[in-house]
Amino acid sequence: MALKEDLLKMLPEQGILPLYFDKDAEVSLEVLKALYASGIRMVEYTNRGAAALENFKKMKELRDREMKDLYLGIGTIKNAQQAKTYIEAGADYIICPGTIPEVAKVVDDHGMLWVPGCMTPSEIIAAENLGAKLIKLFPGDLLGPGFLSSIKALFPDLLFMPTGGVSLDRDNLASWFKAGVCAVGMGSKLVSKPLLEAKNYTKIQEMTKQAIDTIKDIKG
Repeated sequence: MALKEDLLKMLPEQGILPLYFDKDAEVSLEVLKALYASGIRMVEYTNRGAAALENFKKMKELRDREMKDLYLGIGTIKNAQQAKTYIEAGADYIICPGTIPEVAKVVDDHGMLWVPGCMTPSEIIAAENLGAKLIKLFPGDLLGPGFLSSIKALFPDLLFMPTGGVSLDRDNLASWFKAGVCAVGMGSKLVSKPLLEAKNYTKIQEMTKQAIDTIKDIKG
């Protein structure tokens, strides 16, 4: 199991957290291979469909066979039972769309990384008081980089990652990193529905590599 401290160091180095879901297990596996080939070593699969758990288990098996240095997290976890189920399935970290105390407790009991979604200073304070070290700003496109710039000084010990609406556009990425994020979460702007439907894994790999390179350049 991944150590919380290792992941909190790895994510800022990677600069981007790809996230996706597809009901087709084979598509989910092929996307994981494409992301890995691009240089990604932390991925979020999202718990957004009936097939999510079985797909995740197959992804974990693939990871254990062929990608031993990849850390596989699960997102869209909304209650303690979901957290327990995915921890048993081998999740390396747990991401939530909100600040959910019962999930925080389960994850903390297992010594794992918990990433809550927050939209207001009150939610961020609540998450910090529950032990969060990394905050998912969600939805990122509604909050914007200006929000983080305004509140970041209040939370000197926290890392921030926007998710939702973050684009591959260099100016958009640069504005977020200038505001002080440690990384950006990228879903449909990177692993898009058209690319999934077309099974265009080469394009997903190319776009992910481009995003990694752009972020590295922005960060200097």
